[in-house]
Amino acid sequence: MELSPARQKLLFLAIVAVLAVFGYFLVLPGLRSHHPPAAAATTTPSAPAAAPSTATPVVTDQPAGTVNIYNWLPFTQQDLASAAAIATRFGVDYDSFTYTENAAAYLAKMNGLINSQLKPILQNAYSTPGTAQLRTSQQQVATATASIESLRGFGPSSLVFIVTITQRLASSQGTSSSDTPYAVTVTNTGGSWQVSDVELASLGNS
Repeated sequence: MELSPARQKLLFLAIVAVLAVFGYFLVLPGLRSHHPPAAAATTTPSAPAAAPSTATPVVTDQPAGTVNIYNWLPFTQQDLASAAAIATRFGVDYDSFTYTENAAAYLAKMNGLINSQLKPILQNAYSTPGTAQLRTSQQQVATATASIESLRGFGPSSLVFIVTITQRLASSQGTSSSDTPYAVTVTNTGGSWQVSDVELASLGNS
């Protein structure tokens, strides 16, 4: 059967394509054997290895120029962490209460956190007639969180922290919240830290 001119042209192009692919695979092994990889052509000689050092290395306990400030203070880093934890826990309990609890129940939460000198002071403040009556008549329930803002001062056995207490007060009058900074003194007595004083930060306590 005689092919039309258009079909003859398509058949010719197909034959040329097949021959081109076949020729490529015949020539490719030769190209690989005669031409080195590009990376090898651009490789530069490395510098000669340095002779091993015979100097004895110097070992130091801390980087040069650093100072352990606790060597200058009358307390250790662990003391600071322990005292700060006591101050924070005290701040939470100090401003948390409910109208259903009496002074004894209020102070029971702070057993171990406050010393014997502070306990009667807090008990009297909680039992003040006007304050206690208002707490009961309005059915006040307070919850608090506390965070340390700074270290105001320290002595041989005491640390004074500025503690911000955030209180949420719910009562028959509604709900309110407040942020109040206090100066909380924590004293080391017999190897344990206890809160010995608390005042509004604006009043001092240093």
